[in-house]
Amino acid sequence: MSFDVRKYSALSPQEVRMQIRDGRVPYPTAGMCAGYAQANLVILSAAWADDFSEFARQNHAACPVLEVVRGTPRTHRMASDGDITRDIPRYRIYRSGVLAGEVDDVSPFWREDSVGFLIGCSFSFEEALIRAGISMRHIDRGCNVSMYKTNLQTRAVSAFRGAMVCSMRPMRPEQAKLAAEITARMPNVHGAPVHIGDPAQIGIADLSKPDYGDPVPLEPGEVPVFWPCGVTPQAALENARPELAVTHAPGYMFITDILNEALNAFLQRNPAL
Repeated sequence: MSFDVRKYSALSPQEVRMQIRDGRVPYPTAGMCAGYAQANLVILSAAWADDFSEFARQNHAACPVLEVVRGTPRTHRMASDGDITRDIPRYRIYRSGVLAGEVDDVSPFWREDSVGFLIGCSFSFEEALIRAGISMRHIDRGCNVSMYKTNLQTRAVSAFRGAMVCSMRPMRPEQAKLAAEITARMPNVHGAPVHIGDPAQIGIADLSKPDYGDPVPLEPGEVPVFWPCGVTPQAALENARPELAVTHAPGYMFITDILNEALNAFLQRNPAL
């Protein structure tokens, strides 16, 4: 799905969340609300929440938790008026680890014992890379980022286990080095890349066939750069097989009211876990 993200880049997070809530933004959120952090989502029942919390702690690079939402689907830390069941353009429903469908509103699935986890997103470091002169091809092309299941394994916690999912951005080698230096300073939005170069070394046979998102081609002289991705919990859910789980659809995020440049300091003062 190709679209012009520029009409959303200068809007406030609240404005875009309200448009999403009204069903007017059926697009991936990369490049929207320039300067503001975005988040992945997992919603589970309380019976599964403690194990998932520990899984997130053990796999912080892929699953940096920004906020835990209990009682109601309303956020308190990442947005004053956010609703995690209605403010993401597209959600996924998993039943016993199997993807059962995608919808644009999961409020009917929120239960009294539901627990939501907002997880840091690599879209949040893209602003810093763009400022450094590294273009994001998926934004330029108006498509979703490429995401792949790799042979890198997460640390298992109870039933939660499986492959790390990585997002990929093509860059020239000197840009990749700079990108690694910049993102290493942003641990709450996945930090530094886990791999640069030959995708076969991390179990990816064909870059043109991502497991999630859209294919984003490399130009001559570029290398693929891979970061841990907040879609990793979806791979873990397939193995854990809770009766019901809700996630964001890959590339469709919750947009927070926290500036990217302020996120690390905020979380150091107010850790989510």
